[in-house]
Amino acid sequence: QVQLVESGGGLVQPGGSLRLSCAASGFTFSNWAMSWYRQAPGKQRELVATIASVGGRTNYADSVKGRFTISKDNGKNTVYLQMNSLKPEDTAVYYCNTQIWRKDHWGQGTQVTVSS
Repeated sequence: QVQLVESGGGLVQPGGSLRLSCAASGFTFSNWAMSWYRQAPGKQRELVATIASVGGRTNYADSVKGRFTISKDNGKNTVYLQMNSLKPEDTAVYYCNTQIWRKDHWGQGTQVTVSS
């Protein structure tokens, strides 16, 4: 059974940093790409960043390029999202995702609030 558990969210001031973690289990972590999505109140869920299963190639939404970094540790079955220079518009619930044989799996989400 695929399980994704996010952690690391919280309240941070504009310009600050947070690192989100997503612990994965129930599948061969190293074989599958991993992604972070976010959903702000009243808005659709959007893709933030993806890291490939092989080679570590990454892709980012334009709104976070240069500020966020996705990485994964196959030994710990964990994917991270380092978020720097946070802005109020980054406020959202952040979700970990993997798509296995075209089926989406999601974590429960972690709240990130950027406010002074």
